[in-house]
Amino acid sequence: MNFIQGGVCASKGFSANGVHCGIRKGRDKKDLALIFSTVPASSAATYTTNLVKGAPLTVTKNNIEASQNISQAVICNSGYANTCNADGIEIAQQMCNLAAEALNIDPSKVIVGSTGIIGQQLSIEPIKNGIHELVSGLENSQQGNDSAAEAIMTTDTIKKEAAIEFNIGGSVCHIGGIAKGSGMIHPNMATMLVFITSDVAITGEYLQKALSMQVPETFNMISIDGDTSTNDMAVIMANGMAENDLINSDGENFDIFCEALNKILVKLSRTIASDGEGATRLLECKITGAQDHDSAKTAAKSVICSNLFKAAMFGADANWGRVLCALGYSGVQIDPLKVDVTFRSPAGEVEVCKNGTGLNFSEDFAKQVLNEKEIEILVNLNLGNASATAWGCDLTYDYVKINGSYRS
Repeated sequence: MNFIQGGVCASKGFSANGVHCGIRKGRDKKDLALIFSTVPASSAATYTTNLVKGAPLTVTKNNIEASQNISQAVICNSGYANTCNADGIEIAQQMCNLAAEALNIDPSKVIVGSTGIIGQQLSIEPIKNGIHELVSGLENSQQGNDSAAEAIMTTDTIKKEAAIEFNIGGSVCHIGGIAKGSGMIHPNMATMLVFITSDVAITGEYLQKALSMQVPETFNMISIDGDTSTNDMAVIMANGMAENDLINSDGENFDIFCEALNKILVKLSRTIASDGEGATRLLECKITGAQDHDSAKTAAKSVICSNLFKAAMFGADANWGRVLCALGYSGVQIDPLKVDVTFRSPAGEVEVCKNGTGLNFSEDFAKQVLNEKEIEILVNLNLGNASATAWGCDLTYDYVKINGSYRS
């Protein structure tokens, strides 16, 4: 398996585009994205567990069910989340209708997403005005992918994309994806907005199974700020143009697909975590020695979610006591007298705690280790053989600045 360029356009038969249609007046950033498969594709999705849900999620769920897990396009705007609006469902459905008419497909085969400010109305007029440019500019290229990835960004500072090439039964296959997410990120289903394409031949049932298996181990292991968004959604379309034998049962081919999907979702997860609002460091907490997998996941997420620990990482302060504190209130069964903690980065590694007790270490060297852009927090609970990884970022002054003026 090899990572390649192309994002969502790396998969055969997929094209993409992003344009500025004027959803947010006075700004010239791209704000409307489209992904299109030349042939109908199996589709699957996961959605936020927040009880307050954006209208696009309701419409997307209804469309996927109505089309029996067959989709052909994704349309998504940034700027306004189309959430908590009286006309939200109507606007989301109109977005599907506009895309469907321009692409000459059934509206039920369109997936719709929105991201941005909650509670402010999304006008359909800019989308109507921009749909022709959006469709006519579709490209099966890196540029098409980049335009779509840019158009779904809000406070993101970098485009988030990944693609991989792999082999199933002699057929060359691909999975590609784009994502957005920088704040209001603490997924409990999928994540922010993620759109994934594949040219693998796989049924909707097994596509859903693969996505549902991988999301808890990847996207659900991210936390930026502890807030689960109202518009979280991860969607995958697979159009079968790789011409592999149809995956419709468990077995080697399904396992290969799941492995490739996992690699894409991990890469996107790391990129999202590294681009947390105001972040200067990617944090990766690796728990080993847990009694079971669920305990390992809970422990890793607890460390990543600790605001005190995140603040310490911003200051490059090797305050390992905050790691033990987070483990202690995680709800996971631990023996504090067995816990080992090490910080590691490209600058080296420093062991700070052994058997629950602090070790003598150079504060100057520890600061060098923690001043890198990517920091690993290695925690061994020494109670079993289970492990898990979670991703987050440091907590900086800029996070408060960004969210103190988000609407303006």
